[in-house]
Amino acid sequence: MSNLKSTFLFTLITLTLAACGLENQKNKKAEFPILGRKQYVEKIVDGKTVTDTVDHRIPDYKLVNQDSNWVTPETFEGQVYVADFFFTSCPTICPTMKKQMLRVYESYKDNDEVAIISHTIDPEYDTVALLRDFAAKLDVKTPKWHFVTGEKEAIYELGQKGYMVTAMEDENEVGGFLHSGAFVLVDKERKIRGVYDGTRAEEVDKLITDIELLLQTYEE
Repeated sequence: MSNLKSTFLFTLITLTLAACGLENQKNKKAEFPILGRKQYVEKIVDGKTVTDTVDHRIPDYKLVNQDSNWVTPETFEGQVYVADFFFTSCPTICPTMKKQMLRVYESYKDNDEVAIISHTIDPEYDTVALLRDFAAKLDVKTPKWHFVTGEKEAIYELGQKGYMVTAMEDENEVGGFLHSGAFVLVDKERKIRGVYDGTRAEEVDKLITDIELLLQTYEE
């Protein structure tokens, strides 16, 4: 066989294998870890006591959004969503976080399977009316993006035990509150599938990509 034919066949085989590899990679669905504290529950199976592992899930809650409507886990039925904690008078990281969350909003504003929820950690100041004005200034709307308020202690507990992020009053902090800059990605089963630094563009780039990959895991 001539060198020209050998080179041609080698190139053809290489390109074919590369194409197959790309197709397999395209068809391969991403795998996401399930984050959070696992619980161990004992139950009786065939007369024997066995220990079952239960994944961490966002607990029940009932908050009110900028439209004066109740928001519960059922609000996000059939959706994945991104959660964060903030307060409107925040003088530090919140403006950067909202600028970055707007990128998520714009990326998925036409996708009904994706939503956003932002919890105020200063409910005494951040009234429903103020949250409505805040959302209007960002030019965002429900049901895509909910700004929610409620009982202060309930919000703090939801943040710390549910989403496992910092959310509390702290008189030593600028603005009087201490909270995480995390964006938390939650799947359709209320499980945490990713945590991202909402103050860093490259982290939010990954979040935007991961949302699409997570949605693909629900496709048949």
